Amino acid sequence: MSAEVEHHSEHIPQWKKDRIDEIKTSLISYSSVGLVGIRGIPSNQLQMMRKKLRGLADIKICRNTLLSKALEESSDDIKKMGGYIDDQTALLLSNENPFKLYRILSEGKTDAPIKGGGVASKDIVVQSGPTSFPPGPIVGELQSVGIPSAIEGGKVVIRQTKTVAKAGDVVDSKLASILTRLEIYPVELGLDLRAVIESGMIYESKILAVDETRYFNDIMSAVRSAFNLSVNAAYPTKANITTLLSKAASESRNLAINAVIMIPEVMDVLLSKANSQMLALAAIASQKDAQAIGDKLKEKLAASTVAEAEKPKAAEAKVEKKEEKKAEEEETDVAAGLGSLFG
Repeated sequence: MSAEVEHHSEHIPQWKKDRIDEIKTSLISYSSVGLVGIRGIPSNQLQMMRKKLRGLADIKICRNTLLSKALEESSDDIKKMGGYIDDQTALLLSNENPFKLYRILSEGKTDAPIKGGGVASKDIVVQSGPTSFPPGPIVGELQSVGIPSAIEGGKVVIRQTKTVAKAGDVVDSKLASILTRLEIYPVELGLDLRAVIESGMIYESKILAVDETRYFNDIMSAVRSAFNLSVNAAYPTKANITTLLSKAASESRNLAINAVIMIPEVMDVLLSKANSQMLALAAIASQKDAQAIGDKLKEKLAASTVAEAEKPKAAEAKVEKKEEKKAEEEETDVAAGLGSLFG
C-alpha cells in the first residue's frame, strides 16, 4: 500500500507541492483562518476588496483541490475547515478576531444588478409608485414580466407592489433587464464568509452575525437588573455600596419621623409637622367656636392662610426667574461663541 501511495505522489507536479506547502505555512502564520465564497465577484471588484482589506486581512485564491490537500495535511483542528470548501472558495487570513472580520466583510458588501440566469438570494419586490420612464413601450415590457403598470400624469407608474421572484427562483434575462432599468439591484456582492477558525474554535457565519446594538442593550439591561437585585436584596458590593448607604440613611430618617423619635437629625421636620397639625386643629376649633382660640393663634392661622395662598405665586416667580437666568446664560454663550468665531 505504501508503495502505491509513494508511486502516486511522484505524479504530483512540483509546483503543486510548492503551492500546498505555501498554503500550509499561511495557515499557521495567522491567528484567524477563514474560508470565503467568491462566486460571482468580478475580478476588478475582488481587487478593490483586497485593497480595502490591506493591513487587516489577506485573500489567497487557489484551487479547491490544493486547498483541501493543504488542510488535510495540517493540524486536526484546521482539518475540520475542509467541510466548508464548496464552489469557488478563497482563503482569508487575518490576525483580527472572527467577529470583527465578519463585520468588516458585511460592511464592504455592495448592491449589484442580477444577471439573466441568476438565482435570487431573497424575494425580489417591486414597489408601487411613479417611475422615471416617459410613456412608451416600457409599459408593455413591465406588464410582460408581471409588473402591473399604467400611464398617469405623463409618467409610467407601477400600480401595485409586486413580488416578481421568490428566494431561490432563477431570474430570466427579460426580468433581469427590467430590474436593472428600474434600478433595483437584488444581488449583494461581497466576500461570503462561511467559517473562521481561531484558537481551535470554528465560528460559522450564523454565529458571527451579531447585532451589536442589541447585544450592547442586552448587556446594559442585565447590568441594571443585577444592580437593582443587589440593592433590593441589600447585598453590598463596591458598585452599589453608595446607593445602599443612601437608601439606609433615607429609610432610617423616615422611620424616625414616622415613629416620632426625637433626635437632632429630624427635629426640624418633627417641629414643622407638629406646628402644621396644631394649626389644622386650631382651624377646626375656630370654625366651631370663634372664641375657642386666642388672638395670637388667630394671627398665626391668618398668616398661614396667606402663606398658603402665596405659594403658587412664589413657585411661578421661581420658574420665571430660572427661565430668565437660562436665557441670560444662552445669550452669554452665543456672545462668547461669536467672539471666538470672529476673534
